[in-house]
Amino acid sequence: MDADGKIQTVLGCINPADAGFTLAHEHLICNFDYLVESMPKTQFPEYCKRPLSPDFGWWVTHYPYSSADNNHLFEETDAVRDELHFFKKHGGGTMVENTTYGIEPNAKTLASLSADTGVHLVAGTGYYIEPSRPGTTKLTQENFADIMLKELTEGCGDTKIKAGVIGEVGCSWPMTESERRVLRATAQVEADTGCPVIIHPGWNPDAPFEIMRLYQEAGGHADRVVMSHMDRTFFNISELLEFAATGCYVEYDHFGLETSYYQLHDDTDMPSDAQRIKNIAALIEAGYQDRITVGHDIHTKHTLMKYGGHGFSHILLQVVPKMLLRGISQENVDKIMKYNPQAWLAFTKRNN
Repeated sequence: MDADGKIQTVLGCINPADAGFTLAHEHLICNFDYLVESMPKTQFPEYCKRPLSPDFGWWVTHYPYSSADNNHLFEETDAVRDELHFFKKHGGGTMVENTTYGIEPNAKTLASLSADTGVHLVAGTGYYIEPSRPGTTKLTQENFADIMLKELTEGCGDTKIKAGVIGEVGCSWPMTESERRVLRATAQVEADTGCPVIIHPGWNPDAPFEIMRLYQEAGGHADRVVMSHMDRTFFNISELLEFAATGCYVEYDHFGLETSYYQLHDDTDMPSDAQRIKNIAALIEAGYQDRITVGHDIHTKHTLMKYGGHGFSHILLQVVPKMLLRGISQENVDKIMKYNPQAWLAFTKRNN
């Protein structure tokens, strides 16, 4: 592939060193409508169908997926463009956009945003969890692989805009048969092209282990994979370190979410940014500083700066100084924010 050794953005390939400060897990356009009807009734059902408004922001913070309007990030292109300008102005370089089939990817919008702001954007191809994409459950492994390969090598949908990563690949717990076919197809395409991969694991600490076992059995390479959402998956440092030993990248990507209540999984107590930094420090102490990536995973309106949220520049402006204050060296901050995602995003074709 022409992308070998390069990062493939929506505007073309770049040298890894040109990516700069990189966020490995974001959404700039997505639609989480599929979640709304499945959410349990809340104490204030009247808010569910109202346009997002500051007067019930306190409610949306805890029940973000019950608000239909809040799940329509794709409607906020102007606000996202403003934030990308802000991100670029303050030292940001690149974002990986993880919207895949099921939550409505849009490569044309991403190319426009990148051209307007100068922020490098890497588009994802692939498939989110099965409940979001009921029309694709009968596709074969070969069907999935063919579509992903086409979007990496020719262009997304009816465009010539190429994806630069497979993911986020959605895996439930337990995985459905369709999700297993997508995972095996992902491993097949990664082995053939050397592309980077990013995976959304199910809500169980066994899920990432099972995913990596199946992925490698299908011919995929662990060092091409970012496993997302460590924040809400591992709450035991020994389990986290055991998983890091599989050789994939481990990612803390809910930075900015400071409420412990997690609507998608009641049994989970979401950690704070301080706890995320502490866990990253533990990974570094154990020698995994070359296998850490981060992000905010912004995918709802209320997390945008326009609505008083933390926004896409939170890590850059708030988290990095906190990391340094808590004893993480500048060298390791640079690895996490620049060199690790740059190495992961560069296509790495193997001869075998």
